[in-house]
Amino acid sequence: MRIKQSVCYPIMKTPKMSFDELFEAAAKIGYAAVEMWGRGDDYEEVVALAKKNGLVMASMCGHGGALNNRAEHESILAQLRESIDLAAEHGIPGVICFSGNRLPHIDELQAIEATADGLRAAAPYAEKKGVNLNIELLNSKVDHPGYQCDHTAWGVAVCQRVGSPRAKLLYDIYHMQIMEGDVIRTIRQNIRYIGHFHTAGNPDRRDMDDDQELNYRGICRAIAGTGYEYYVGHEFKPKGDPIEAMRTTFALCNGE
Repeated sequence: MRIKQSVCYPIMKTPKMSFDELFEAAAKIGYAAVEMWGRGDDYEEVVALAKKNGLVMASMCGHGGALNNRAEHESILAQLRESIDLAAEHGIPGVICFSGNRLPHIDELQAIEATADGLRAAAPYAEKKGVNLNIELLNSKVDHPGYQCDHTAWGVAVCQRVGSPRAKLLYDIYHMQIMEGDVIRTIRQNIRYIGHFHTAGNPDRRDMDDDQELNYRGICRAIAGTGYEYYVGHEFKPKGDPIEAMRTTFALCNGE
């Protein structure tokens, strides 16, 4: 069994490259999907061109704001319902959710409970529409100072409290290598909570080559061995030509 690979198009598309050119190249290489972070004016065009090239949209951002802040829950819930509708309409399996940064007036357990309550309010609608709520694990050491959902155990605690099969994690391998390491064991132990993966080489979020410390061939083999059904999305900054970087990365993670 091999993983289904995706590319985050905002980080791969150069100013001179059209969406159609990028997506056509991705499909020829063997990618199953592309994904977006936000939802700008070009959203409908991107979705249409992905489908034209036989690609699935693997993931999209679900909301702004911080789930650990109860004062933002009403706004976040409205955003999530809209995002879930769009995801269901276009066959996108999951939307990205965020804990927000640590707040001075609440402790870790209170923040976990608040985040879980926010997701729990959206979970019935996500279940009805068949869309996952993927709370993203980010590092707070280098790239996102103060971000709260910065360890796998924190995110799993949230998912367990939500108690919905649609409450999952976006396990970003780059971020979790920085925060905790032990990537393969952690993935195997928590795969039932993972609804999406992101990749990048560490340090510097560059290509998965010999200048970085993660063994992506082994990691992707381990993910495939769990029976994982969703997508592994590549979110690194290519050092050189993005199409060639996409080709090399696909082969590596495909075990070639």
